[in-house]
Amino acid sequence: MDPNFLKYAEQSAPRYTSYPTAPHFNASVDGGVYRGWLGELPADASLSLYLHTPYCREMCWYCGCHAFAVKRDEPVAQFVEAIQAEIDAAAVATAARRVTEIHWGGGTPNSLSPERFEAIATRLAQRFDLSACERHAVEIDPRLLTPEHVAAMARIGVNRASLGVQDLDEAVQRAIGRVQPFEQVRDAVDMLRAGGIKALSFDLMYGLPHQTLESVRRTAQLALSLQPARFSVFGYAHVPWFKTRQRLIDSAALPDASARHALAEALRETLAGAGYVEIGYDHYARAEDPIAVAAKGGALQRNFQGFVESTCDALIGFGPSAISTLPQGYAQNAAEVGAWRAAVMESGFAVKRGRGLTENDRLRRDLIMRLLCDFELDLADRGGLAAFPEALPELRALAADGLVELSDDRITIPQIGRAFARLAAQAFDAYRDTGSARHSLAV
Repeated sequence: MDPNFLKYAEQSAPRYTSYPTAPHFNASVDGGVYRGWLGELPADASLSLYLHTPYCREMCWYCGCHAFAVKRDEPVAQFVEAIQAEIDAAAVATAARRVTEIHWGGGTPNSLSPERFEAIATRLAQRFDLSACERHAVEIDPRLLTPEHVAAMARIGVNRASLGVQDLDEAVQRAIGRVQPFEQVRDAVDMLRAGGIKALSFDLMYGLPHQTLESVRRTAQLALSLQPARFSVFGYAHVPWFKTRQRLIDSAALPDASARHALAEALRETLAGAGYVEIGYDHYARAEDPIAVAAKGGALQRNFQGFVESTCDALIGFGPSAISTLPQGYAQNAAEVGAWRAAVMESGFAVKRGRGLTENDRLRRDLIMRLLCDFELDLADRGGLAAFPEALPELRALAADGLVELSDDRITIPQIGRAFARLAAQAFDAYRDTGSARHSLAV
């Protein structure tokens, strides 16, 4: 790595799936505020629904999600009962019904039995209008997928699946607590396609222990042999102070900042060399895929699912830790499953914290989103760069090292700087110097 770049690779920055970011949420938003926000949605509003499944069969050590291993049946049954009650409460609170997309995340959605998975989906269909739903996606652990799961997903209209692949090297898999041979991934892909679910995405990770340039290239090539429509490529965020399960990972085996950047570049070169279009700074897709079309047309968006090709008037989240995005702001549920369930069963809502948006927040959110989605930002209608004097020192430093290009009214991030795009976006973050949040490395 160029020595001038190393200093940037060692810096941290938010992923900006929201703005303000989640560490700046507070208790000013509770269930009552959220209920009021839902009530203000117009009847013709388009909705995106997110369902967070908090459980996994076993925990992967690298995981930074709000997820918990469970062996007993009772907690899972209680979760299903509570999320159905939460769906009921949201439907009562809002006149909006038209759903255009659904996303199941976790945790591991397919840790639920097919019957319970379908029961939750049935409640959604009873309470909301799913007739216009274009995108119905589910995150999948290939190790747990069965033909019965696929049949249930097909019945409820799932048309997209995201498979957690991460890495296909056995030594790396042992080091992160997720042993998953290539054959399991291939069999899951075959099951999904046979069931009619053909829009597939793979998650890959770099920055894991014992990864080498050769091993990540081999992982990418094996994954490419299965021909998914998309890839999401994430840098492993080692945050053991936040997720104690990560203490099981040998930190001495983790690559340093320079090696992380080289691993990311190896994955980028392999995927781009196979014809996949780079989307944002961590997604790749076939040129005909809707997300690639959106990126080419300047319509790419970013939310808690990452880079997406569409936007809705509101995103309603269900389940522990789920975050809802409404015109008025963000609302996040209690993360602990017991607290979430108790609140839902008592009042229908379990919102614990959130953030109402100011006009300045909305402006800066748009600037950050467009910069991360388009790698350029036109400020001519916003007073030019001079209107954001606090951002200039950082942007000029990045420009001096060739990571951004500046004019009076425009910021452009060249190919060489795209891996560091979050640092450029951070220059517009009015909250970056407040609070005590610790973020993942910028690369």
